[in-house]
Amino acid sequence: MAKKVLVVDDEKLIVKGIRFSLEQDGMEVDCAYDGEEAVEMAKAGKYDIILLDLMLPKMDGLEVCQQIREFSNVPVVMLTAKGDDMDKILGLEYGADDYITKPFNILEVKARIKAIMRRTGNDHEEKEKARTLEVGDLRMDCEGRRVFIAGKEINLTAKEFDVLELLVNNPNKVYSRENLLNIVWGYEYPGDVRTVDVHIRRLREKIETNPSEPKYVHTKWGVGYYFQA
Repeated sequence: MAKKVLVVDDEKLIVKGIRFSLEQDGMEVDCAYDGEEAVEMAKAGKYDIILLDLMLPKMDGLEVCQQIREFSNVPVVMLTAKGDDMDKILGLEYGADDYITKPFNILEVKARIKAIMRRTGNDHEEKEKARTLEVGDLRMDCEGRRVFIAGKEINLTAKEFDVLELLVNNPNKVYSRENLLNIVWGYEYPGDVRTVDVHIRRLREKIETNPSEPKYVHTKWGVGYYFQA
């Protein structure tokens, strides 16, 4: 089945170029030109990935991403003309999985899309080893990529799920921030270890009763993070 991509940008020439290039690779592409339209389309359609511009009419990309996260964990890649690191980190804090800075090379965009799709478990081989993991009140449905705490479903982003799955599968093993970045985001990812800290903090806010005294995801000071079995 063809992968479905939603491209959101108010610059129609950019959208046209991305659409043409992705369709050449056999992907199915829908387009939106403002924030409100993007949220509506994300609700109505099932997408494998969303390319989302930061600066949009009606609602900016961060707000769009935040709203999408309320009902979906579809991978979101922010497109930003701003080179400032804090903008990129902020994008990730709002639930984005990656970012690409404009002007970009379309080959880089395609490579990043394929890497993210491989890593977010759309791969059938990955699903072969899927199972349910249970620790205390925490239950992970690895095939459905769903997480429950005391029976209540917790909506994690694709990256938050990937980090938690890795830690749960390797209890008490301490991973450095660099290790987590390389394993979960991939060696080609241009961000730095602050990305890991942001995701761990967001993950704790979602799965821990008291994030400042975590029960599941712990910090080994000066070393990294681990899951308490």
